[in-house]
Amino acid sequence: MLAAWPKRMALTGLLLIALAGAYRPVSAHEIPNDVVVQAYLVPHPEGIDLLLRVPMEAMRDVDFPVRGPGYLDLTNAPEYLRDAAQIWLANFVHLYADDRLLGDRVITHARVSLPSDRSFTTYENALAHVTGSSLAAATELFPDQALLDVRIRYPLAGANAAELSIDPDFGGLGLRTTTALHFLPAPGVERVFEFSGSPGLVPLDPRWHHAFLRFVRLGVDHILDGIDHLLFVLCLIIPYRRLRPLVVMVTSFTVAHSITLIAAAFGLSPAALWFPPLIEMLIAATIVLMAIENVVGARWERRWIIAFAFGLVHGFGFSFALSETLQFAGSHLLTSLLAFNLGVEIGQLLVIAIAIPLLNLLFRRAVAERLGVIVLSVLLAHSGWHWMTDRASVLAAYSFSWPALNASLLAGLMRWTMLLLVIGLTAWALYNAYARFIGRGGPAGEQDRS
Repeated sequence: MLAAWPKRMALTGLLLIALAGAYRPVSAHEIPNDVVVQAYLVPHPEGIDLLLRVPMEAMRDVDFPVRGPGYLDLTNAPEYLRDAAQIWLANFVHLYADDRLLGDRVITHARVSLPSDRSFTTYENALAHVTGSSLAAATELFPDQALLDVRIRYPLAGANAAELSIDPDFGGLGLRTTTALHFLPAPGVERVFEFSGSPGLVPLDPRWHHAFLRFVRLGVDHILDGIDHLLFVLCLIIPYRRLRPLVVMVTSFTVAHSITLIAAAFGLSPAALWFPPLIEMLIAATIVLMAIENVVGARWERRWIIAFAFGLVHGFGFSFALSETLQFAGSHLLTSLLAFNLGVEIGQLLVIAIAIPLLNLLFRRAVAERLGVIVLSVLLAHSGWHWMTDRASVLAAYSFSWPALNASLLAGLMRWTMLLLVIGLTAWALYNAYARFIGRGGPAGEQDRS
């Protein structure tokens, strides 16, 4: 038995060597870190043109012909270029017209371009370049440095009148893939989309109800995913767990953040780099201040005013989250903004509907109400304080300088004056509504029930 041991060890070693030879792990450098896809989608009466520019290093598992020290063999490359375009591009982009998948497509052109080529800055230049003459056969260019330009034609009669949607599933081209799509539905009209990874089905010219439903969902998702906004809503709820006070406070908060969200979407917010971190720090500060007021004793008479003031700050925060998504609004910007605010309101009402019974159960079964309000508010203030200090350190890294007095600054001051006027008039209208509400026997002076 012992004599057979060396033989068994030898066989085991041979087996391990064979397995190691058969298994070749994919090395990290085979998948590019960052891939940028440039695209133009243009409908015509007779069909749809899709122009794509992709780095050839993303075309994995395609053995492009080479010559000399590894230069791309441009004489024998055309067949391989079309294969790469079919395998990695045409198979992964799905185009829909009036909700019908367009299966018929033809790769009319596929060519190599130098990394220094700038023809994809406009559709006209890109089309002329893709359909133009190829690079000279003697060009010395390595495959992983080249760009692949492709033109795909979708034959469709009356394509320029169809409602188009696209599903660019290019997330597998690299570890991080960004697609910049220019949609030209009509002469002189251009909509620019930017996708990260594979965004799923995207309506390129959505109807108003499509945009409305999409942004309602985004609003609900944002309030449920945004932990800082959730904690602020909880600060509003904890001392007042009755319907009337909460309706007034949440409505005041919603109206306020709607004003600044819409203002930011129309370019009324500062474009300085320090403004977003400032707002993020102030959002955390609103949690701290509201929680402290809960501890010392919240007063109903001024609560809705504080909610309105802090809502103005949160509205700018919502605008930062919405800035990249507004590209999906099409021509329905205002409708989408109002739908997003409606979604936020729905999300807040869901939080209130869940939190009130839980808080009432907690204060009835586990802890005295006043003590529970203090403990929960201190915990919220603790979280808000840490966020505020962390965001303050980020803000401190930005340099601030007073802008020079010029026409642009004066125009900005005029826009801000109009915004402040809208805020003032809205606050005055809310105050009058609150006064009438109190006159009808609302919860005047209704405070924390400790």
